[in-house]
Amino acid sequence: MLILKQLRKKKNISQSELAAIIGVSLRTIQLYEKENANIPIKNLNKIAAYFEMGIDRLYAKEVNEDDLVYDNSNSDVRKGHAIRKLGPGKYLLSSPLLIKESQPGYADNINSINFLNSLPRISFIVEQVSVGNYMAFEILNSSMDNGQTNRIPQNSIVLGKRTSTKELLKHIKKENTNWILVCSNTIMCKKITQYDKTNKSLTCHSLNSSPEYPDFEVSVSEVIEFYKVIKRQLD
Repeated sequence: MLILKQLRKKKNISQSELAAIIGVSLRTIQLYEKENANIPIKNLNKIAAYFEMGIDRLYAKEVNEDDLVYDNSNSDVRKGHAIRKLGPGKYLLSSPLLIKESQPGYADNINSINFLNSLPRISFIVEQVSVGNYMAFEILNSSMDNGQTNRIPQNSIVLGKRTSTKELLKHIKKENTNWILVCSNTIMCKKITQYDKTNKSLTCHSLNSSPEYPDFEVSVSEVIEFYKVIKRQLD
């Protein structure tokens, strides 16, 4: 994140000092100051708080290689989320966030604008956007944590784009596709590996191979909403 270096210099603090404030190593701060750095959400929150701004504002101030501020006047707000074009192939997408405490009430308030507006918001940098509804979800367990680069560990945040059952069935065999399933009594993140046309049920698979996370089936009729996971922020 190139803007991090500029903000640090304005504060007149060294990389070592910022590392101590955030609670990371000097090497980590050096990596964070590179373009397109992958900064965990926990540390991103600390950085934004230290510089007295929200994460969305931090990203909006990001600069390109020529030190030209991205055009952040092109902002589009729709259906609960906001999209701001930062530059060629870069968009700042700000969406409602369903944290652990708000997930139990989501199914009962799924069409409530007031409920949607009451949710905190979180921002992601994405390479492309399309018409649709976006929502971010906090991951509540380790079922999708396989220790690999594609892991989705507990307390991480994923950005999902709502999709239809028909669209989901087209993507079942795609290896890197994970899904958020919103049911009346739970919200879960799973990989869908199979569709049973006879029973109209989906086989839900966890990335974590531990015996406590076995495959199971869920009826399509039990799922209120499907979201395709398109981005993640690790804790």
